[in-house]
Amino acid sequence: MTAPTTGATAKESLDGPGAGASAASAAVAEAAATRMAQAIFFISMLILIPSNLAPQATLRSVCLPPMAFALFSPSALLSTASAAAVTPSSSAALPSKPLSMLNRKPLSTALAAAATAAVLLSAAPAPSLADPTFNLYYGTAASAANYGGYGGNADKKATAEYTYEVPDGWKERLVSKVEKGTNGTDSEFYNPKKRSEREYLTFLPGLRALAPVDAVLSNLALSDVGLQDQIATADEVRSQERKDDNGQLYYAYEIEGAGAHSLIYVTCARNKLYAHFVTAPNLEWKRDQDMLRRLHDSFKTIEPSASSS
Repeated sequence: MTAPTTGATAKESLDGPGAGASAASAAVAEAAATRMAQAIFFISMLILIPSNLAPQATLRSVCLPPMAFALFSPSALLSTASAAAVTPSSSAALPSKPLSMLNRKPLSTALAAAATAAVLLSAAPAPSLADPTFNLYYGTAASAANYGGYGGNADKKATAEYTYEVPDGWKERLVSKVEKGTNGTDSEFYNPKKRSEREYLTFLPGLRALAPVDAVLSNLALSDVGLQDQIATADEVRSQERKDDNGQLYYAYEIEGAGAHSLIYVTCARNKLYAHFVTAPNLEWKRDQDMLRRLHDSFKTIEPSASSS
C-alpha cells in the first residue's frame, strides 16, 4: 500500500510547478548565451570595417543576416540582458552606446597617413653642399720654344699674362710642346671624376685686335676638332661683347650642343689672342652650371707687373 504513495511522490517531484520554473529559467539563460556569442562574433568582424559608417550600414556592407541588426539594436541588447539578469536594476549598468568600442582608426587611414609622410619627406629639398674652394691659376702663354712643361704656379706668377679660377681637386693636364705649337693650348684642367668636364686656354700670337664676333669663333674652330663638332650640332650659339674696367674688349660665346655645353671668352692683348674655354657634357652642365659659369667669368688678362705686385 505504501508503494503507490511513493510512486506518486516521485512523479510530483519531476513534473510539479517548481520543476517547470527551473526549466524555463534554463531556457532563457541558454538563449541569452547564444545571443551573446553571436554578438561577439559580429563585433570581431566589425573591427576590420571603417568606423565612419553607421552600425546598420556597416553590417549591410558585409552582407550580414537581418538577425544581426536586431542583435546590435539597443533594445535587443537590453532585453537579452534583462531576461538573463536576476534583478531588473542590473540592466541600467549596460552602456548606452554598445558600439562605441569600435571607433578605431581604420587601416586605410593609417596607410594614407604613412603615404603622405613619405611624399613630404621625398619632396623635401636635399641638403645643399658647401661651395667648392677655388684656386687662382696664373698662365704665361709662353711659346713652344720656351715651354718646359710643368712649372710651379708661384714661378709663373711674376710673368703671368692671364688668370682664371680652378676648382679645388681638379687636375692639371700636361700640355705637350707639339700640342702647344699646333693649336696653341697653353693650360688645361679637368675634373678627375669626369674628364670631359674641363677648363683650358689657347692663344695665338701676332693678333693685335679682334675680328668680327662671328669670324672669331669660326677661326677658333679651325684648330679644334671638338669645337667644330659642337658648333655643327649645336641647338643654339649665343654671342655678346663686353668691356672690362680698363676698356678691354671681350667676346663671350655660349654653345648649347647636342651632347655638351661650352662657354668661351676671347680677347686680344699684347699682340696675342687669348681664348678661354669651359666645357662639360650636358648632364654635368645641369649639375655644375653655377660653378662652371664662375670659372668662365673668372678669366682675365693681366699685365706681368700687376701679377707680381
